Amino acid sequence: MTIDSDRTLVAEPPVADPVPAAVPELAATPPLLLPPPVDSPDAPPRRRFGALPSLVSRPGLVLAVLVVTLAVAWCFVPGLFTWKDPYLPDSTAILVGPSAEHLFGTDRLGRDIYSRTVHGAVITLSATLLAVAIAFVIGTALGAIAGFVGGAVELVIMRVVDVLLSVPGLLLTMVVVSALGYGTINVAIAVGVSAVANFARVMRAEVLRVVQADYIEAAASIGTPRLTILTHHVLPNSLSSVVSLVPLQFGASILAIAALGFLGFGAPPPEPEWGLLVSEGRDLLAVAPWIALLPGFVILAVVLSSNRISRELQRDGGIR
Repeated sequence: MTIDSDRTLVAEPPVADPVPAAVPELAATPPLLLPPPVDSPDAPPRRRFGALPSLVSRPGLVLAVLVVTLAVAWCFVPGLFTWKDPYLPDSTAILVGPSAEHLFGTDRLGRDIYSRTVHGAVITLSATLLAVAIAFVIGTALGAIAGFVGGAVELVIMRVVDVLLSVPGLLLTMVVVSALGYGTINVAIAVGVSAVANFARVMRAEVLRVVQADYIEAAASIGTPRLTILTHHVLPNSLSSVVSLVPLQFGASILAIAALGFLGFGAPPPEPEWGLLVSEGRDLLAVAPWIALLPGFVILAVVLSSNRISRELQRDGGIR
């Protein structure tokens, strides 16, 4: 309001509020990208027990798994794969070559070689599984004790392991069989004892690697009992490399048991043990080669398939 010259009040026009200056729009900020989570160095490592990748991209592995699965099926249910008696001779079918009726031919007594090979898997693979179980249990226990306890205990155990490794495996098994006596069970025990050193050596190396981890030291610093540390932390993170050694030892044990059967240390005739089947046909290689060659091919296929599976487990699970 203002006063004019004639003393009249004149209203002033309203003053508009100042217009604020235009604020430039803030540029759109990109979303904050967080780095992927990283495991703490003190956390236990995540080990995979040989998870098999896509089988379709590895036909060799698929074939190996099928061969081993078939051999194990022969071991547990041989009656599903053959109906012929492996012990029954047939005078009308002596030294008959492979055919639709006799897939692997017949031997000098007319017995079906295919039926004897299938039923022989029960003897050979049962002994193999026993040998691998003995080697795995004893070798893993000795390796874990040697690596975790250390000191004089480790020195004694590893010197015994060195002695076992210095003796050829087949020679060591022959010595043990000679001490225990002939037979399939004694052969399995001998093969298992000769393979203890392999598992003990690998297990000790894995335990020595694991016990140096920070989470083991942290568990010990808070007063966790040593037995608990061994069973809950050390063993679960040390077994993957030992487990990947099992298929390899499975194939090696088949070879050892078949070799001992070939030499006469295993099952006595007329048992259809795989090594004994090859031995029975060695004198007839010029006349009836199928008697020795076809069971030998089965042994070769199972052993190579076991080695193939073991190599995949080592690649995925990681033997260090």
